[in-house]
Amino acid sequence: MNKEKSNFERMIDLVEEIFSTRNDPEQLQVNEEVIEQLIQLDPHFVSELDEGKGPCCWILLIPSNTELMHRFLDAEITEQELFERSRTLTTFTTLYLASALTLPEYRNKGITFHLCISAILELQKKYSFQDYFAWTFTEEGKHLAAKISNHFSKPVHIREHQP
Repeated sequence: MNKEKSNFERMIDLVEEIFSTRNDPEQLQVNEEVIEQLIQLDPHFVSELDEGKGPCCWILLIPSNTELMHRFLDAEITEQELFERSRTLTTFTTLYLASALTLPEYRNKGITFHLCISAILELQKKYSFQDYFAWTFTEEGKHLAAKISNHFSKPVHIREHQP
C-alpha cells in the first residue's frame, strides 16, 4: 500500500534535501531540545503555518549578538557553536534568520515572507535587534533575505553556503 506522506514528513524530507544536515557538522542539528529552548525564550523564534494538514511552512530564528554574528559570518564558528554560545547570552542585539522551509505547492505566495515578518515584528516588541543575518543555501533564501532587508530598511548580512 502506497501511503501518502504527511506534511510533517514532507517537511523533514525537505530539510534533508535542502540542508543535508546529517552530513554537515557545520549546521545546527535542530531537534526538540533546540526548539524548546528557543520557544522558552519567546515562542516567535519558532513559527509555522498549518492549514489543518500539518505544517506547510516553518521558520526558525535565533537571537544572538554582534560579536557572534561576525564570527559566524566569517566562518570562525559553526552554526551549532553560534546557537550554543547565543543561548547563554542575556542581551540580544542581532537576529539570525536560521531556517525557512515551505512545501513546494505553498511557494511563491508570500507565505514564508509574511510568517517571517510577523514573527520579527512580534520579537521587536521585546528585543532591539540592530542587525539581521542569514546563511543562504538557495536562491529562494537569498531572495527572502533581500525582501526582509527591504521591508525593514536594514541589511541582512549573508554568509553564502559553499557546497
